[in-house]
This record gives sequence, C-alpha cells and structure tokens, in this order.
Amino acid sequence: MDTARSLLQANPQTPLPIGIGYLGWRLETPNIPAQELLSVALANNVQAVWLSFGANLQRWIKYIRETERKPGATKIFVQVTSVEDALVAVNDWKADVIVAQGIEAGGHGSSTAPPLLTLLSEILSIIPKDGPPVLGAGGLVNGGHIASLLALGASGAVLGTRFLLSPESLYSDSQRQALISARTASSIRTMAFDQARNTLGWPLGIDGRGLRNSTVVDFENGDDIADLREKYMEGVKADDTDRIVTWAGTGVGLMNKIQPAKEIVGEIHDECVAHLRAAASLLE
Repeated sequence: MDTARSLLQANPQTPLPIGIGYLGWRLETPNIPAQELLSVALANNVQAVWLSFGANLQRWIKYIRETERKPGATKIFVQVTSVEDALVAVNDWKADVIVAQGIEAGGHGSSTAPPLLTLLSEILSIIPKDGPPVLGAGGLVNGGHIASLLALGASGAVLGTRFLLSPESLYSDSQRQALISARTASSIRTMAFDQARNTLGWPLGIDGRGLRNSTVVDFENGDDIADLREKYMEGVKADDTDRIVTWAGTGVGLMNKIQPAKEIVGEIHDECVAHLRAAASLLE
C-alpha cells in the first residue's frame, strides 16, 4: 500500500485511488487470515474492493461495510456469471457495481456461463433503472467491443488479456510473444493448469481459460498428475510457454502488438468513440 501511495502521490489521509480484488474461496480457506487481509485494504481507504468466486461473499461484504472508515466510501464490485447471482448481488448484498463475466473471459470463470452479450442483456433486463452500474467482462480487447457493450446499456467494460501485452504486466516476454502468436481457437477452458500448479480449491464449475499447450494435451490424455506437475515446474524454470500457463480470453486472436498500458487505453478510447459515432450516423 505504501508503494501505491508513493507512486500515486496520495496523501495518507485521503482515499487511495485503487481497487483490490479478493477471491472469495481463498478468504474462506481455513487458516487464511481473511479479516486481516481485508482490513489492510480498508485501513488504507481504498476506493473499491472486487469480490468473486466465493460461497459466502455476503459475509465479506458485511465485514467491509462494518469496517470501512466512512459508510459507503469503499465501492464493492461483485463479479457474477449468471442472472441468478446478479439478482442476489443487487437485492440481497446491495453491491455497488455488478461485473457480468461471460464464458469468453481469460483466467478463471464459470464453465457454464453464457456468452457475454447474452448474459449482459439478461442482467440488464432485470436490473431496476435505479440499480447499480453493470460492467461487462470476457473476450474484450478493442474499442469496437466496448462500443457494443455501451450500446446494449452497460455502464462500462473490463479488459484483462489485452493488458497482458503491456510492459507493465508481470508476464514474461515469452508469454507476450505467445499471446501475439495465438489464434482465437488457441484459447480454451481447462483445469489442466490448476492441476499442474496445484492451485486447487476453486468452487464447483470454475475452471480457467488459457492458451492450449503440452500441459493441456498431457492432462487430456490422462497423464500422471505428479509427472504433469514436475514438467510444469521445469517449464517455469525455463520460461517455456509450451508448459506454463498463459491466461487468455477469446479475443486473443485480435491482439498483435506490445504497447504501454497508457497507449492501450488511448487506442481503445479512440476506437470506441469512432464506432459509437458510426452507429449514431445510421440514425441520421
């Protein structure tokens, strides 16, 4: 937190203009100091907390509301993958922002989630007009994608894979090159990487979307898990993208260059505005 304040030149007494995400199932894992982890963020007056993939997210929302310095100061984002979850997040949990994650999303998500456009449309149709903002996530990489969500009525969009190509991301150069070389069909849903990394504990129905490689092939062929993990660790040491995970959503085939995050944001903005103006011209 001190590093974030220093980089953002934020006064210790003012809100820290960042958001922090928590995996609900990790907070719920025995011997994990969940309240302490949340308290660090709240003590630093972060502006948002993002919650996902938990069996008892209501517990953490209640804790945030009771612990935050000023009531309502910390905006709570809740990620959902179904209309049913969205209704609970809005009506029961009083979430400040709903993030609708479609099956196209890279990284972890629901293996049974609808495509984003369908999920978003369904959620928007049942959310009251005075309800919380709804953001769309999953497979989004360019301004045209953002414009389509705004046209549907979304308040915004969430992008992940596109920013993995920025120098600011923690991906290696090999992983960035793998993303640039990938096609849309290279992105698949699997539990292979969680088995290989031994990162198990995700709720039922949650898996990961990444680039298909030898780890996935061996897992699908039923290879011994111990061997799979040994090969994965060797791949980590060698930075071998044919073994290690490279998370990627379905929009990966549309990405072809490495750019600073600032340039990515600027390019997406310009593309989005151009698409919205083009669509508006059809009404003239």
